Amino acid sequence: MAKKEVNPTRSELLEIKKKIKLTEAGHKILKMKRDGLILEFFKILEEAKGVRRKIVEDYEKAMEKIAIADAVDGVIAVKSAAFALKAHPEIKLRSKNIMGLVVPEIDATSVRTTLDKRGYGVIGTSTFIDEAAEAFEDLVETIIKAAEIETTMKRLLDEIEKTKRRVNALEYKVIPELNEAEDFIEFRLEEMERENIFRMKRIKQKAGVIE
Repeated sequence: MAKKEVNPTRSELLEIKKKIKLTEAGHKILKMKRDGLILEFFKILEEAKGVRRKIVEDYEKAMEKIAIADAVDGVIAVKSAAFALKAHPEIKLRSKNIMGLVVPEIDATSVRTTLDKRGYGVIGTSTFIDEAAEAFEDLVETIIKAAEIETTMKRLLDEIEKTKRRVNALEYKVIPELNEAEDFIEFRLEEMERENIFRMKRIKQKAGVIE
C-alpha cells in the first residue's frame, strides 16, 4: 500500500525560513570566531618564535657560565652550591580567556633568588657561581614562559579546527539542505494552489452544467 503524501503548510514554510535565518546568523558568528582565533594564533606564533630563540640563547649562556664557574671554583664547589639551594620554584596555574577559549596562564614564584636564599656562602666562592645561578634562573623563566605559550597555541589550534568543521558543516551541508527543503515546500505549495484553482474551476463548470 502506497504511503499517503503529506502536503506541507504555510506555517512549515515560515518555520524553515526562520531556521535558515538563524542558521545563517550562527554561521556568520562562527566564521568571525574562526577568523579571530586564527589572528590570535599567528600573533602568539610570533611570540613563540621569539621565546624559542631566547631558550637557545639562555641555554648557551647558562652552559657558558657554568663552564667558567667549574673552571674557576671547581666542579665540587659548583655542585655544592647547587645542592645548597634553599628556595625552590613554585608553579601556579591560572586561566585567561581568548575569544571564549580558556587557556592557561603560568605564574612562577621563587625562580629568582637573592644570595642569602641560595644557601651557599659568599666566602669561598667566586662571582662566577652567582653569574651561573642567574643565567640558569633566566633559562628557567624562559622555559616556563615557553610552556605557557606552547599550551595556548595547541588549544587555539584545536579550537580553530573544531570551529572550521562546524563552519564547513553549516556552509556545505546544513544550509544547502535547508534551502532545498525551502524550495521544495514553496514548489509544493504553489503546485497545491494551482491544483485547488483547477479543482474550483471544475466544480464551477459542473455546477454550471447542472444549472
